[in-house]
Amino acid sequence: MARAYISSGSTFEAEIGYSRAVLDGEWIFVSGTTGFDYTTMTLAEGGIAGQAEQALRNIDAALAEAGASRNDVVRVHYIVPNAAEFPECWPVLRAYFAENRPAATMFSAGLSDPRMRIEIEVTARKRS
Repeated sequence: MARAYISSGSTFEAEIGYSRAVLDGEWIFVSGTTGFDYTTMTLAEGGIAGQAEQALRNIDAALAEAGASRNDVVRVHYIVPNAAEFPECWPVLRAYFAENRPAATMFSAGLSDPRMRIEIEVTARKRS
């Protein structure tokens, strides 16, 4: 199976040189995704929880385009600039991954825009 590239239409992809997601066989690698609404290029309101919710909607769209869903996610990385804020988005993350419960890691690191409160990266495997 050929590799397929999935774009969100974000200007970041062309400017930086990456894809929102890469489909390689049964594997889907979704790039670190922030709380930007790519149709308006605005950052979600509501702090880390609002941004997490928008990032997960963006991830859902990429997974759907690859023929998968959140239930196919096997690994998730959360990157937050302020680790103390992370618990504020747990209800959103718990609702999103309630049935699937993938392996997860949270990193605390600076993000490319100081307004960003969270970046989420997932790996999924389509089920036969």
